[in-house]
Amino acid sequence: MLAAYIKLLRPKQYSKNLLVFAALLFTGNFSNIDQVIRALIAFLAMCMASSATYIINDLIDLERDRAHPVKKNRPIASGKVSPKLAIAIAALLFIGAVAIGVYLNKASAALIAFYAIMQAAYNIRLKHIAISDVFVISLGFILRATLGAAAVGVAISGWLLLCTGALALMLGFGKRRHEFLLQGDERGSSREVLKQYTLELLNNLVVSTATSAALCYAIYVMESTNARNHPLLIFTVIFVAYGVCRYLYLIFGKGEGGEPETLLVTDPHIWGTILGFVIIAVIAIKFPYHFPMVELSPK
Repeated sequence: MLAAYIKLLRPKQYSKNLLVFAALLFTGNFSNIDQVIRALIAFLAMCMASSATYIINDLIDLERDRAHPVKKNRPIASGKVSPKLAIAIAALLFIGAVAIGVYLNKASAALIAFYAIMQAAYNIRLKHIAISDVFVISLGFILRATLGAAAVGVAISGWLLLCTGALALMLGFGKRRHEFLLQGDERGSSREVLKQYTLELLNNLVVSTATSAALCYAIYVMESTNARNHPLLIFTVIFVAYGVCRYLYLIFGKGEGGEPETLLVTDPHIWGTILGFVIIAVIAIKFPYHFPMVELSPK
């Protein structure tokens, strides 16, 4: 029974909330214990808020999930957790998340509240509208990164937020593509919005958003103030580009992408890329070496 309650919270999805630490990483404040603690608190708040939205989503999609080949095993759809108890758990998680946000600062509380409102709109209406469904998911990723910056009181580059949003769109459209192919002619029974997509459209959206993500990040490591102060950040582009290309390979070559968060721990290329990215980013931030003969961007 305990396993059912843990599954209800979807802890596997918490990997998405690691974006809360992006501002901490790129500002070099990861050696400041107070800032690290505040980022960890923000991470906890986002985990609570996201778990609450997953529960609400499962409640709204109860009948559709029962018709899905995989989602029918979710705690509420399978009958292991009652809807009334699930509502109570979701309410407590939302209240706790907002309370933690208030503890951090007003901006953090506002972002968590906005995330909750946005997710409510998604569950009620927007998830049934093609394109809007994935864009709301992308905005959720941007809010995660913004929350991390607000929690530690630093600014975050617009280019970095654009990259985050584009990556989220790539993952979202990749997931829709996987669902589109997996469910065949019955795709509308579990996710109505899939009837509004075509395979060609999804293929184009995955590739275009992947390209946008790589370009936005490349611009960030050349044009942002942080990049000018830490020129070695340009070497992290290699990891971002490889990670994006690897994901496209898994999408089109292996037919994966249904659970992007799972790929983070199951595909050695993906988690190896993330590890390499973090290591090089930390080195670049801590050792702001300036190339003696190369001007990456005019000051």
